Order: sequence, then C-alpha cells, then structure tokens
Amino acid sequence: MAGRNPATGAFGDAAGAARPKLIFLVTEDWYFWSHRLPVARMARDAGFEVVVAARVREHGELIRAEGFRLCPLPWRRRGDGIVGAGRGLAAIVALYRRERPDIVHHVALKPVLFGGIAVRLAFARGPFSREIGRPVQIAAVTGLGSGLAPGRVAARLGRPALGWAALGWAALGWAALGWAVRRAAAGARVIVQNPEDGAALARLGIVPANIVLIRGSGVDTGRFRALPDPHEPFGATGSPGRTVTVALVARMLRSKGILDAAAAVRLLRARGLGIELVLAGPTDPDNRDSLDERALSALAAEPGVEWLGRVEDVRAVWRRAAIAVLPSTYGEGVPKALIEAAACARAIVATDMPGCREVVRAGETGLLVAPHDVAGLAAALAALAGDPARRQAMGRAGRALAEREFGEAGVARQTLALYSALLRERAPAS
Repeated sequence: MAGRNPATGAFGDAAGAARPKLIFLVTEDWYFWSHRLPVARMARDAGFEVVVAARVREHGELIRAEGFRLCPLPWRRRGDGIVGAGRGLAAIVALYRRERPDIVHHVALKPVLFGGIAVRLAFARGPFSREIGRPVQIAAVTGLGSGLAPGRVAARLGRPALGWAALGWAALGWAALGWAVRRAAAGARVIVQNPEDGAALARLGIVPANIVLIRGSGVDTGRFRALPDPHEPFGATGSPGRTVTVALVARMLRSKGILDAAAAVRLLRARGLGIELVLAGPTDPDNRDSLDERALSALAAEPGVEWLGRVEDVRAVWRRAAIAVLPSTYGEGVPKALIEAAACARAIVATDMPGCREVVRAGETGLLVAPHDVAGLAAALAALAGDPARRQAMGRAGRALAEREFGEAGVARQTLALYSALLRERAPAS
C-alpha cells in the first residue's frame, strides 16, 4: 500500500508505486455530485485513485470528466424489493472483489448497511482467521431522523435484539447499521454530522472512539457569497415592493415541512401580511414521503405560494428571498440548503431538530421553532419579515458561521486527514 511522498505530500511516488484506491459507495450519482465532489477532488489531487459506485442517471459524464472511474450499480435508494436488494448486494460484492480498494467510503444508511455486508462477503480469511486484504471502512451517517432521538420509543427499541420485530424497516435499518459498523474491520470509523447522531450511535453500541464528527458536506463560500437583502420594509399585502419572500429549498418531502411552511404563510396572509413562499426543489418519486406534482401544483395555485421545481443554481433563489425556512420534522445530518442560505447571508427559520441546530444558532443566525407548530412558525417568519435590521444581522452572523465552520475545503481536509490516519493504521497489517 502506497504511503505519502514526503517531497510532495501526495500518495504514491515518482517510481510508479500504486496509488491507494478509494471507492465512494452512494445510491445515486446526483448525490455524489452534490455532496461528495469536493472530498473526491481533494483525494484525487492527493494521489488517490477515486472510484464512484452508484446508480447512474444524469451525472455520469460529469463524474467521468473529473477523472474518476464510475461503476454503475443496479440499485436505488428505496423500493428495490428483495430481488433488487440481492442484485445490488451481489454487484457490490463483485465490485469489491474486483477492485480490492484500500478505503471504502459508504455514504448514508443503505450504502453503510449493504457495503458493510459486502466487505465481509468479498474478502476471505486467511490462517488463524486473519482478514486478508480487507479495506478500511468509513461509514458516513448523513442523518438518523427522529426515531433515535433521546426519549423516543424507537431509540429505546432500536437495539438489534428488539428492533427487528418491533419497528419494521426503519428500526431494522438502524439495528443493522449498528451491527454493520460494529462488525467492520479494525480501524473503521463512523462519520456523523452532528453530536446528537453520534450520541445515538453510541447508544446502539458503536464504540465512541470510532465516531468522528465532521459537520456536513460543506459549501463553496466563494461561489455562495453574501447577498444584499432583496426587500423593502415589511408591510401589508398589496403594498408595492413590500412583500417579503421566504424560500424553502429541498426535495419536496412532507418531512421537510413543506405543508407546514405553506400553512404558516397561508395564516400570515389571512392576517393581511405581505409574505410569499417559494418552494425550490424536485419531487422524489423513489421516496414514499414525496409530494407529487399534483399536490405541489395545488399548493402553487394558492395566492402567495410558488413551486419552482428543480433549480440548478439556488443562488438565484437567495437573490430573491430574504428568509430561508426549513420546518423539517426529522433529524438531519446538517442540511446543505441551510448552509448555502447562511453563506448567502440569509436569516433562517427552522425546526429545533438535530442538524438544523448546527446552522441555526437560536437568536444569532436565525430562529428555531417546534416541529409541526404552524402558529410558532408563522410568528417566527412574521418577526423576521417585519424586522429587516434583525434579519440582516442574523444573515451576517450566518455568513460568518459558514465561513468559520462549513467551508467545503475545510470539510474535505478533515475527511482526507481521516483517510490518511486510517491508511497509516492499516499499513502494518498489509
């Protein structure tokens, strides 16, 4: 296994030593492109051979153009069924046997589960049961949802012995997650994006020393720059230039709080306040939680609500909107949409949930409300819409936070440092 070249700091060397091979296992090519590209680029530039294994739909050529090898997989995030799941697992096992990677970076629950099983199936044991050629595993947990929140029934039943029968697929998934990571090779690490997820995984039996906190996927703070507030002071509906725009950028999932945001704006407009909601994001047909186009068209038919669908450059949304909103009803890792909004100097209203709290520092960069509290959400939006100085101060604080803690280069450096440390740990056994 190649180490770092002391002269260049890169892996491999001028004499032609093999570069370490890194495989990203993700469900969808678009997710790799939107959330893991900076890390992959930095790894490539450091001398790694980067392989991306995913379902390929729209981003295959872009990924190949970066110099990464792309291995299409016959799976999707949900709805594969037993036969499809078996087919996907078999493809991953074959991929790992063929490629023999040094590091496998499994991103999100399904890849963590399937990838962990595939590693165990793909690599044989040698004399005295020593595992031969097994790669280092990184399990990137991008959000545990609300089921593992402290005090929830699911958290108490999410342990392997009880989760299988008690809570269906969700609990099965979390129980299997704990199993997969605990059974991983020596030196495995679990990346979490917020402290609450780390605590939840520790309760599932994952060794705390193997849990690494890296907050989110990061944002390009050079591309997402602070933008001026687009609105005049708040006023009554119908007053020229005095309607404040609020934007929700996300996949159009019920759990993102789409309906709650629309209800809050409906309530405010009924009181005569000039406020409008822009929904920016696609439907997600693979997700049973997704609103369909008919439901979204019905929302957009209401006064003060607009659905833009997929937006390729969300900076256009933040040029138009003064406030970001995400009334998510489940715990997220760290929502990238909120980091982008903060980088654009937008005040944020979000629910008081894991992940959202990482970006929304209550009273500093935005306001937090309870999940499903439409009245509280409406009050928070009205407060910021009616106080331009306050929301602008929050926007500046959000911009400073994004620069300080969420720059994509910093996130990529932390991840690459983890790769390097794990390869050093692995070297004596290679």
